[in-house]
Amino acid sequence: MVLRSKSGEYTVTRGEQHAGIDPCINTNTNVHTKNFHARDHTTNCRDALACFIGEHGRAAAVCLGLLCLLLLSTVIGLVAHCENQLQTSLNSTTQEKHQLQMEIERLTLNIKELTSQICPEGWSQFSSSCYFISSESKSWDESRQDCLRRGADLVIINSREENSFLKNFRVQVWIGLSDQETEGEWKWVDGSSLSYKSWAEGQPDDRGGREDCGEVRPAYDGWNDAPCSDGQPWICEKKTPVHPAGI
Repeated sequence: MVLRSKSGEYTVTRGEQHAGIDPCINTNTNVHTKNFHARDHTTNCRDALACFIGEHGRAAAVCLGLLCLLLLSTVIGLVAHCENQLQTSLNSTTQEKHQLQMEIERLTLNIKELTSQICPEGWSQFSSSCYFISSESKSWDESRQDCLRRGADLVIINSREENSFLKNFRVQVWIGLSDQETEGEWKWVDGSSLSYKSWAEGQPDDRGGREDCGEVRPAYDGWNDAPCSDGQPWICEKKTPVHPAGI
């Protein structure tokens, strides 16, 4: 069976006719229906994926936020711990500094006390000895007795430095030197021989055969022998209780 239309012919098969298919209905309707169902299915899939991603994304964001909070708390805790450690260390250092300062002050006071005790009042200190220069005039023997009463003896000069120190007094004084036991054999009061000599030019000369005691005479710029009975000042020497180099 053939039907005609204004735009042309439509051929209808017998099977279609018997199947009740209206040949006037455009078959494109089925195509549009199929496309609609496909689009709807695609949209549903996209919505489901977005929902899945959204839910899991929020969960991931929450987890990430919790991790950040945990990390921040850990960092804050570490910073606080470090600050406490630093403060403790600072307090300990401050305390140690205070203790050291107190120890320095104590040692300084001890040094001052020891220094004041090195030589008695009225004595002068040089190296490891204390020296006393008298303002009186006595014979050599009397001068020595005075030194012995002071816990000292007439000075023994063992070095150029010590001799220079004594010359600074610029006073003619008895020293602990004599040859009273054996003429010409000069010895110190402790019985030792001269390890250092500073005789003035032409001395000792034993003028008149009676010059057996030694003196420092600035006018001669050195030692001189003189009569032991002459009266003049003297210098006593005694060792310091504490050697300055050991303080």
